[in-house]
Amino acid sequence: MSGKERRQRPGGPDVLVIDDEEDIRELLEMTLIRMGLGADSVGTVAEARALLEKNSYRLCLTDMRLPDGDGLELVRYINEHCADLPVAVITAYGSMENAVVALKAGAFDYLAKPVSLEQLRALVKSVFRLPGGEAEGEKDASAFLIGESNAMGQVRQLIGKLARSQAPVYISGESGSGKERAARAVHGLGPRAQGQFVAVNCGAIPENLMESEFFGYRKGAFTGADSDHDGFFQAADGGTLFLDEVADLPLSMQVKLLRVIQEKRVRRIGETDERAVDVRIVSATHQNLRNLVEAGAFRQDLFYRLNVIELKMPALRERREDIPMLAEALLARLAGQSGVALPRLSTQAAEALSGYGFPGNVRELENTLERALALSGGEIIHVEDLALEPILGQEPPTANSREEATRSGLQDYLDGLERQAIVDALEQTEGNRTAAARLLKVTFRSLRYRMERLGMKD
Repeated sequence: MSGKERRQRPGGPDVLVIDDEEDIRELLEMTLIRMGLGADSVGTVAEARALLEKNSYRLCLTDMRLPDGDGLELVRYINEHCADLPVAVITAYGSMENAVVALKAGAFDYLAKPVSLEQLRALVKSVFRLPGGEAEGEKDASAFLIGESNAMGQVRQLIGKLARSQAPVYISGESGSGKERAARAVHGLGPRAQGQFVAVNCGAIPENLMESEFFGYRKGAFTGADSDHDGFFQAADGGTLFLDEVADLPLSMQVKLLRVIQEKRVRRIGETDERAVDVRIVSATHQNLRNLVEAGAFRQDLFYRLNVIELKMPALRERREDIPMLAEALLARLAGQSGVALPRLSTQAAEALSGYGFPGNVRELENTLERALALSGGEIIHVEDLALEPILGQEPPTANSREEATRSGLQDYLDGLERQAIVDALEQTEGNRTAAARLLKVTFRSLRYRMERLGMKD
């Protein structure tokens, strides 16, 4: 069959395939036809560019090495001239660096040779479920991330682009800045929205349980394995796996995670066969991964696999204009959960919130409002109900020194009660913070924030 021969349905070709190996073109075309898709196939960059100028495609599959150029050249050309066309690269086994470079250049995803038809079908299905235009994505992103500041506008714009890709995303930012919400937006606005979003706190899993929790196990694989168990990767198959606080992964687990990300296959403990998994990886941490790589605490090769595209979440103090809108939305949710009437913030309380530095970011704002809701007991939340702590180098938002002294005394008292409750819970659970959080009826992340705020060490 000639490399230029077309196989397409009456409506025109859906996919453009570029590979200089005829048998691979044949394999890809036949697979696409069985999926009900038409295809054009060529063997050179020049032929591909000529077809791109004449036709509109819904997906492009290109090899990285071609006689008259490389796939990276095509990725850049398509991004410049056919911005709405997803392009996936085909790379030789063991040449993952090329795939990462292509993803950074704007490729949608990659396939490794020898091409797995199972992975090809999963990739194609995800492309043909892509959402509409960018404007739609930006509109929907508001459901995940609240705020109209320039900083949040830029975040939403980038999320709209990331949602259309399959590339791994690394979300950086301070604790409480909304990294998980951003991850949910990337998932919810993309082709995997109907799949599972599995969030994993890497710092909350004991090291001896990590492999079984991530990859699953077979019945009888070890003492206590009384039934088959799927891991996080199997649970997220067809969806997104969010690795929160990924910097907390031990080096031994980093090696295993790297292999699964590269090969897109998982083997449960106690089994000999591997299973293909179709999972998009989104990771986050409040730590500086680059510094950890330099210190030898985080693998450089894993860092480059995870950090294909970085999304930086701004601190709340960098978008103070969003605080009133955030406070309103958080209060409405907290009041609804508590079954009480929605109170309003006094003018002084609203000004105090907008002027406060919030070292704990949105999570601290939420905790502050939750406490104020309990303390106010009325229709209006006053500035003294907020009990904002002074921040080093920043004047606290007080009306006069008498109010400041009163509030500081109250805060010390409340902090003492909170600290003792946490200590008691940790003692009862023998230091298990996950169990302690459950005992205190708060989330693990909320407990961790409270311990950090109170200066409590592990």
